Amino acid sequence: MAFELDPSETPESMQNKIEETRERIRSEYDPESSGRYQPVDVQRLWEDDGFVASYLEAKRHVVADTVKIIDESLQWRNEFSVNDIAEDNLQKSFLEAGMHYFRGYDKDGNKLFWFRLKLQAKDSRTLQEKKRYLAFWLERFVRHEPGALLTTVFDMSESGLGNVDMEFLRFLITCFQVYYPRLLAKILIFELPWIMNAAWKIVKSWLGPDAIDKLKFVTRHDVQTYIELEQLPLHMGGMDVFEYSYPPLPEDDFHSPLSESGQGEAGVKETADPEPRLRKEGDVDSRARPPRRPTTTTTTITGSLLRFSPGRELCFGQSMDDRRCVILLENIPKNPVAYKVRTTAPDNYRVKPSSGVLDPGSSVEIMVSLHGGSQASPQDRFLVMAAEMEKAVAGENQDLAQFWKDIPKTKVMEHRLQCKVLQGVKPAHIQTTNPHADLTNGTGGQQDTHTMLLKLLAGSRRLEQKLDHCLWTENVLIVMVTLLTAILSCCLYTQHTGLGLF
Repeated sequence: MAFELDPSETPESMQNKIEETRERIRSEYDPESSGRYQPVDVQRLWEDDGFVASYLEAKRHVVADTVKIIDESLQWRNEFSVNDIAEDNLQKSFLEAGMHYFRGYDKDGNKLFWFRLKLQAKDSRTLQEKKRYLAFWLERFVRHEPGALLTTVFDMSESGLGNVDMEFLRFLITCFQVYYPRLLAKILIFELPWIMNAAWKIVKSWLGPDAIDKLKFVTRHDVQTYIELEQLPLHMGGMDVFEYSYPPLPEDDFHSPLSESGQGEAGVKETADPEPRLRKEGDVDSRARPPRRPTTTTTTITGSLLRFSPGRELCFGQSMDDRRCVILLENIPKNPVAYKVRTTAPDNYRVKPSSGVLDPGSSVEIMVSLHGGSQASPQDRFLVMAAEMEKAVAGENQDLAQFWKDIPKTKVMEHRLQCKVLQGVKPAHIQTTNPHADLTNGTGGQQDTHTMLLKLLAGSRRLEQKLDHCLWTENVLIVMVTLLTAILSCCLYTQHTGLGLF
């Protein structure tokens, strides 16, 4: 698990605090023989520096407070049997309803964790199972994407007070504050109904200062500040036509670190050469001819070890030139850096070179091409892994496979790229029949047409919703006017009758 250092902390002081935390837990709680924690969590406590560091950061690097929160967290994991929660022992009705799921990323690259509040009902009989259901999702995320952050989106549309379970919300907050610290990037509350303001004021009082800073209330008009249109569902004014269904679980494409077999836990496989080796000076792949780059805005992202271009997505089209993309990697440190590229669809793509070593200040162009008649999909993902090497190690005749087996996970940097389809299958409900469409612009023109159609569809849905709201308002006003007319008529009649008696 990767962790960031506080500006006031040096790597040496941080490592000292990690060891001090472990020693105090060992002396105060005797984890090995007390039965207080599960063995797998004890092993993680001793071996995973990032695991301990996440608690230290949550407690401002105060060791005494960190020891207490780790003890509370590991006791909960033991009592709740968190390591044993799996898809096959959860209540299937929760999975089928889709109260929670992962899908897409926010503008900062954090995974989106969706809460559909309208599907949740307060019921003390199912509270424990709902907690297990939430723990399943959080545990699944931290196992598959260690060190990554979550942006939690509370979709409050079409919900009411009957959907607010305060006890469950308190458990959620405890998860982010104690059981899974340093996991939360932001909490987005979408379209909070005014009737729930009082309930959310109570929830807000449970949050610490850090969490309150991460809490954002958004509407259709400003949610795009945090999430791109393509990642937003239609009812939020976006262009994502995804509809939840189970099975299988949605967004099941996590990028896990290498396992002993060289394959990730969630089916993220390598596209490495049969015999990966250290690149020797002067080696050139004559087949790696730079392809034409798609006409799209290229972003560059600088990580701790490598500079990536493009930084967020690879764009594929239908033409021969657009079936290939280039990833440019540049070495930043003064030491050599080993790299490797993996994908969730290894049968569809060829990556050359898929692994190697970059000398200080050098760069490499990696060609990613669609294989045979394969088609790109927006669900495909690419993972670039990088680890710094000692100069002496890099100079030895050592194969990369052994290097990746020996390197600790805490020293591996991971960067993810999404796949963007420039020209391909349109959503089933969109039919393009415009005879005046300009098809001479190639991939870029068709991409703009598809985007325009999706935006028109989203705008049409927004107009329908506004029209429905106007009609509802009109009906309410008609009822109120009728009521007021009836009351006024009664008053006049009473007054007239009363005057007639005298």
